[in-house]
Amino acid sequence: MRPSDSPPAPLRCVFIVDDDELVRDALCSLLRSIDLAVHAFATTEEFLAAPRSGVPSCLVLDVRLRGQSGLAFQQALLERGEAHLPIVFMTGHGDIAMTVKAMKAGAVDFLAKPFRDQDMIDAVIAALERDARRLESARLLEAARACWESLTPRECEVVQHVAGGLMNKQIADRMGIAEITAKIHRGQAMRKMNARSVAELVRKMEALGVVEGAS
Repeated sequence: MRPSDSPPAPLRCVFIVDDDELVRDALCSLLRSIDLAVHAFATTEEFLAAPRSGVPSCLVLDVRLRGQSGLAFQQALLERGEAHLPIVFMTGHGDIAMTVKAMKAGAVDFLAKPFRDQDMIDAVIAALERDARRLESARLLEAARACWESLTPRECEVVQHVAGGLMNKQIADRMGIAEITAKIHRGQAMRKMNARSVAELVRKMEALGVVEGAS
């Protein structure tokens, strides 16, 4: 494949919620100038109704909105199970208590209007990087889960003992099988789990919540 034929890199997406059209337009122009996909809304209801893709994303949210405030909406997202969405707050009427509340609830930044363009860009990039790390972690976890589900019941039992610190001979004795059989099961399980070491295997098992101590 020629370089020009390579598929484009996934877009990073920024959602903006602000009831001031001038602010929305200015932010759209600023963020699109650094090659971000931008979608702007006047209300939180419009934002919730809009489709969202699985690319790194963040929300630039005004604190003072008609109806539900930005801080109340942040809490609503937490209750909806969308705490993962990084939020950059902006406000012309902020105070220390408001900032602390937003940051404790997981906000990436809290910018006072008027803010410098570069400050907004830096905050958005930090938020997108956070979400990219979350998505990558989720991808790796899903891959590890698929690997785990490919193991046979006997291989699962062997790696549980491996995670408990047992050697092949001890595993064989515990399971009532030949040591060579334990070794084969162990090797097959390590390959299926794409684990190059016991430490890596244990980390994946811990992430999946399937580690059990040897009895």
